[in-house]
Amino acid sequence: MTTRQLKVKAEEHNIRIDKYLSDRINDLSRSYVQKIIQDGLVQVNGKNVKSNYKVKGNDIIDIKIPKPEKLEVKAEDIHLDIIYEDTDLLVVNKPQGMVVHPAAGNYTGTLVNALMKHCGNNLSAINGVIRPGIVHRIDKDTSGLLLVAKNNQAHLKLAKQIKNHSLTRRYVAIVYGNIKNNVGTIDAPIGRHPIDRKKMCVTTKNSRNAITHFNVIEKLAHFTYIECKLETGRTHQIRVHMSYIGHPIVGDPVYGPKKDKFNLNGQALHAKLLGFIHPTTQEYMEFEVSPPPYFEKILNLLRKMNNENSYIF
Repeated sequence: MTTRQLKVKAEEHNIRIDKYLSDRINDLSRSYVQKIIQDGLVQVNGKNVKSNYKVKGNDIIDIKIPKPEKLEVKAEDIHLDIIYEDTDLLVVNKPQGMVVHPAAGNYTGTLVNALMKHCGNNLSAINGVIRPGIVHRIDKDTSGLLLVAKNNQAHLKLAKQIKNHSLTRRYVAIVYGNIKNNVGTIDAPIGRHPIDRKKMCVTTKNSRNAITHFNVIEKLAHFTYIECKLETGRTHQIRVHMSYIGHPIVGDPVYGPKKDKFNLNGQALHAKLLGFIHPTTQEYMEFEVSPPPYFEKILNLLRKMNNENSYIF
């Protein structure tokens, strides 16, 4: 275990300690800082604090950083749909139903298991042993493009783009109902649901700002095909926001109707486009993939219903 000590400058006061430490110590992500704070490895003026503690001028912060754990997640020979790869990063098209990284009780069959087989030791270690290479995530039942870092330097530069909202992420979704306005912005903070802790919700309590821009691609027989652009990246953001305005995503088992009219295995949400500045070349790169077959099948069915002026449900 290594130790660090920092003294807060007067002009740095009133910053959350998790943000302060992740900004000051380059090889620690904010989520990792939150973990070591929760584990009691961060003290301010000799006392443990919570992640939402706001630092004050002349605070003395002592940090204990555990040595990296031995990686126990196993590499698995799982097919990867790699859209782009170089020495710094990969762009992967994740299928619906694949978990991004292992979690308690679920250490196999994930994207990370597949990446470890494909990349070996060439994955960033910023997010620890469970999430090597993972710069950002999408839900298990959301398909589409993900960015993976092969080294820590690339990871930090890509994560900074996410933090600065300069990374381009566009999604397509099929939602219930016809949205009246062809374009719109949902600016509503998201936090943990007060009763069901597995869900997120729009709330002003213990929440973070969340902004989703959307535009209508096509109106289809009591449904709407939309594109969403994320300005922020909160957990379940598009799913929560669309449900909040009364247009939940088709197939969403958490935020949509209890009965799914299409018998899907998850929400009809696809991360279609990903754009970023390459961490080494500094060139802007953009990738786009079409939605998977099940998604297109629903669209074709709804288009047929439109043409026949019918509604089968």
